Parts: sequence; structure tokens; C-alpha cells
Amino acid sequence: QIIQERRFVEAVNREAYQYQMGDFPTEWEAWIRKKRKDPPTIEEILRNENYREEMKQKIQDVYEKDKLLQAKEYKEGLIAEPAHTQVKGHASAPYYGKQEPSEDPTSTANTFQPGAWMPPGSGS
Repeated sequence: QIIQERRFVEAVNREAYQYQMGDFPTEWEAWIRKKRKDPPTIEEILRNENYREEMKQKIQDVYEKDKLLQAKEYKEGLIAEPAHTQVKGHASAPYYGKQEPSEDPTSTANTFQPGAWMPPGSGS
């Protein structure tokens, strides 16, 4: 019978149940879950952490450049700006942003608003 190696982490500052995914460096997670053979070194963890920070900064730089380019293209009229919809009130409100009654009757839940319809040929 083969006895398998057990890998675990002892909680230092918290109870074991308080740890969440991502509290440990990913290198240690991989070692604990037997995705890698050897435990990580401090140098490896620091190197990977620096790499991740560099990538975050590069992504932020690309995002800002893209926003500037997009604003320039909007200004020059090369691309259309996205349409912005402004909603006034709520769809179930009796007037929904209008101050005058509509020509058609409206009904929402327990309320009824008569319309301003006039029979054809009534003169006024």
C-alpha cells in the first residue's frame, strides 16, 4: 500500500476557515494542490509578483492610450459616439416624464388615466 504525501498550510494569524482563495500566492496554491513538484522559493514568488505588477501597469497604460485615441476619433468624427439614453421617471409611472396627458388612455396597476382624445369632426 502506498501512503500519499499530504500537503497543508497551518493558519498563523487566522482560523483555517477564514482563509479565502487568493490569500496564498498562486505558487503555493499550485504546490499544495500538487500541480507542481517542488515548493516555491521566495525569489520565485517575488519575481512573479513583480511580473504581475508590471503587467497590470502595462494594461493600464494601453487602456489609457486607447481611451485617448478613442476620444480623438470621436472629436475628428471618424467614429460615432455611443448613444446615451436618458430615462426620466419609471416605466410604471402614470406620466413617465411627460407633464401633459397623452392622447391615449393609460393604465398602470390600480390607476387609470383617461386620454385627451376628441371624437373626429367635433370641431375643437
